[in-house]
Amino acid sequence: MSDIIQLLPDHVANQIAAGEVVQRPASVVKELLENAIDAGATNIKLLLIDAGKTLVQVIDNGKGMSPRDAKVSFERHATSKIQKAEDLFNLSTKGFRGEALASIAAIAHVELKTKQHNDELGTSIKIEGSNIISQNFISTSEGTSIAVKNLFYNIPARRNFLKSNTVETRHIIDEFQRVCLAHPTISFLMHHNNNEIYHLKSSNLRKRIVNVFGNKMNEKLVPINEQTDIVAIEGFVAKPEFSKRKRGEQFFFVNDRFIKSPYLNHAVVNAFEGLLEQGSHPSYFLYLTVPANTLDINIHPTKTEIKFDNEKALYAMLRATVKHSLGQYNIAPILDFNRDANLDTSYQFHTNPKAAKTPEISVDPDFNPFKEQKEISFPYNREKQTQSWESLYTSNTVNEEENQTELFENQQNNQTQKTIQIQRKYILSSIKSGIVLI
Repeated sequence: MSDIIQLLPDHVANQIAAGEVVQRPASVVKELLENAIDAGATNIKLLLIDAGKTLVQVIDNGKGMSPRDAKVSFERHATSKIQKAEDLFNLSTKGFRGEALASIAAIAHVELKTKQHNDELGTSIKIEGSNIISQNFISTSEGTSIAVKNLFYNIPARRNFLKSNTVETRHIIDEFQRVCLAHPTISFLMHHNNNEIYHLKSSNLRKRIVNVFGNKMNEKLVPINEQTDIVAIEGFVAKPEFSKRKRGEQFFFVNDRFIKSPYLNHAVVNAFEGLLEQGSHPSYFLYLTVPANTLDINIHPTKTEIKFDNEKALYAMLRATVKHSLGQYNIAPILDFNRDANLDTSYQFHTNPKAAKTPEISVDPDFNPFKEQKEISFPYNREKQTQSWESLYTSNTVNEEENQTELFENQQNNQTQKTIQIQRKYILSSIKSGIVLI
């Protein structure tokens, strides 16, 4: 009986792998942006047409590639990030699998232009369906420009599976935001159909968050900062009153890589215990730095799933850190809904000692509690007060003034009433409608 098992051609294998690596235009955006970051770029441009279905182009000012590297980069499992298996446990780059460019080139028309710093000429390569159409020397600027056109052109069923431009653009923006938030020191520019969507300049983390989500975000942020032997945690959480019904602005970054972790998310939500309404979700931007040899990134091609060596310790540390920061900034559940906001302690209490002063209390160092007590004298005239009090019973008439308020027809008239005491037992007094005997 003849043999029936055969090796698949490279272009077929690449198309199969592309189904897992490239799910939609947003997947292409993620891979190309991460390649630009690994190339050491400080300025990155993202150009889109028709939500990435027609064009996804990334232009960077990174170190570029040699003519050989430019060609080999589209081969499957070709990478400059790792050389041996041990390197998987000491990763410092975004990519390492060597599958992204090969998968993209298998299902799209790709045009690459690249030039290294010391080279006089750059390299241009055109690829269609994993086949190199042309490779030439060109005059171009330093860095790399890669354009992916007509995504899924040779897989009609997959192209028809794509959603509307609005939905696909939303997915692209999500990936773009994740990369931008992970690297606030890099400048990013995003255009869609020749319209500028984002123009983010190099900045610090807080400013990058505000530039991405709007100026109103600044007042919502509570800083987080904790350094330990196993993890360094920094970033921001939003105040509880700004929680949302839908999960949205929740970002975890581990070693500058965006991840999804329901386990760590539970730690943050648990730290907000008693502060959130039922069914609401807090916003957070948390950056964890751990030793590279204590995590495993090689779980899924998207690299958003990570396994930690000491998950329970990270959970406890993250929960305690968030809880401590919320308490430090005077964020606690308020039971008195009529509480005067002016009575709350200012956030600047610890930084501005003039905001509040400790009251001065005088102490008598010679005070002896066992010493014979002296008679206490009061500042008022007791004899005069007693005589005034007794006159209530000895006098036959007393003049009183009544101050009528708005409760009684808004009249404030001083009226003099006559009161007579009979046999020191009864009081006879005149009122508006007659007399009364008490």
